[in-house]
Amino acid sequence: MKLIIGSHVSFTKEEGLLGSVKESLSYDENTFMFYTGAPQNTFRAPINQEKTKEAKELMEKEQIDIKNIIIHAPYIINLANDKDEDKFNFAVNFLKQEIKRAESLGIDKIVLHPGSHVGVGEEKGLENISKGLDLVLDKKEGPIICLETMAGKGTELGKTFEELNTIIKNVKNNQRLMVCLDTCHLNDAGYDVTKFDELLDEFEKIIGIEKIGCIHINDSKNEKGAHKDRHENIGIGTIGFENLINIIYNERLKKVPKILETPYISIDGGKDRTYPPYKFEIEMIRNKKFNEKFLESIRNYYK
Repeated sequence: MKLIIGSHVSFTKEEGLLGSVKESLSYDENTFMFYTGAPQNTFRAPINQEKTKEAKELMEKEQIDIKNIIIHAPYIINLANDKDEDKFNFAVNFLKQEIKRAESLGIDKIVLHPGSHVGVGEEKGLENISKGLDLVLDKKEGPIICLETMAGKGTELGKTFEELNTIIKNVKNNQRLMVCLDTCHLNDAGYDVTKFDELLDEFEKIIGIEKIGCIHINDSKNEKGAHKDRHENIGIGTIGFENLINIIYNERLKKVPKILETPYISIDGGKDRTYPPYKFEIEMIRNKKFNEKFLESIRNYYK
């Protein structure tokens, strides 16, 4: 079976989904992930259905299965904290809007950070997430929400399989819930991703492998258990190239889309000019061979 590999791409007001497909193809990908608007704010431009139609035609031509495309919900959604009822209701309603946008685009999966309890406590925070998801997933059918495994930075929830299972089992329509594994987050949360089959065995016992909806492939700047969530380029961080290859090509997850969220590369040492590494990282992944000079190759390519 063909490797399902892609990256985070842009989604602009002008080009919409069509621009996302074009960018993904420029990196030699067969899937991708995007935000339907800026992840830090609430502004959302109307979906351009003409561009969406063109995007679907291009995906069909290039043999990109729309069922493998992922939307990432914005960071501003936090279902874990209900201290402020208005903010909690905003999070629920905004997530409902994102689901409607996914439906209008024909996308089946939305990745969501479970949330941070911000002082209400872990138990109450997990209850709040389930309560919020119950309000959002009020129908038996519709797009699936993939709860992302988190690094445990600050008061983040979803840092263990047990926490995710607690959320899932307390949601009525939990057939519409899956999990997004993030390799950097797993490492930073304290899981040993170098023994990935053992990690999957644990996941199988607690949640069930059939609940894995997608995987974010990222190296990490941090040692295992650091709880910091700092992504690194493939093969540059503490997880390492061979370990990531073993995860990407694991037979038990061959039907699961893999998405890169690795850092953009600076060309001149500053932050004003940074460029996506995905074309080069995906080439290494397909070849299963690490290129020691791939960062240099990226800089030369974009100069």
